[in-house]
Amino acid sequence: MSLSSRFFAAVYDSMMAGNEKACLGAHRKALLSTAAGRVIEIGAGTGANLPYYGNAVSELVVCEPAEPMAWRLERKLASFERPVRVVRAPAEDLPVENGSCDVAVSTLVLCTVGNLQRALAELHRVLKPGGGLLFVEHVRAEEPRLARWQDRLNSLNKRIAQGCNCNRDTVAEITAAGFTVTSVARDRLRKAPPIVRPLVVGFAVRP
Repeated sequence: MSLSSRFFAAVYDSMMAGNEKACLGAHRKALLSTAAGRVIEIGAGTGANLPYYGNAVSELVVCEPAEPMAWRLERKLASFERPVRVVRAPAEDLPVENGSCDVAVSTLVLCTVGNLQRALAELHRVLKPGGGLLFVEHVRAEEPRLARWQDRLNSLNKRIAQGCNCNRDTVAEITAAGFTVTSVARDRLRKAPPIVRPLVVGFAVRP
C-alpha cells in the first residue's frame, strides 16, 4: 500500500466536493434511482453512490480493490440502513457468478481500470441477458483540439491521479464489448481541469 494511494483516498471526498455539488450528485441520483434487483458496483471508492440507491435494490455488492478506499467505504456503511456486501476485487476479476446480476454500476471508474476491455468483459459476464450497465464517466473530448491535449497530458494525469486516463473513448469501448448503448447524455465536470471535464452519463444493455 503506497503513501500516495493513502493520501489520495484521504483527500478524495473533499477533492470531488465541488463537482458533486455542481453536477455529479444530480447525475448519480437520476441514474441510480433506476437500479433494481441485484446490483454490482465496481470501483466503489469511498461510497459516493450509496445514498442514491433506492428500495428497489434487493442486494448490493460493491467492489473496491484499493485498501485505503475500502476502509473509508466500510466506515460509511456503519450508518447505511440496507445490507451491502463489500468485496475487495478489481473490475477485471469480479468474484460473482455468470449472469447473476440485474444491474452493474460504474461511476468514474472505467478511466482508471488497468485493462478496460477485460473490465467490460467481466461486467458483460456477470449481467443477466437484458441486464443494464449504468455509467457516469469522464471521457475523451469530442472537440479535436481538447482531445489532442488529453493525449499529450495523459501520462502526467495518470501519475498524479492514481492511474486515471483522461482520453479514453469509453462509450465506444462499451459498445465494442457487446453492450447496446441505449442512452448517453453529455455534460462537463465544471470544477475539474479541462482535460478531465468531458462527461458522459448513460445506460447500456447486455443483449
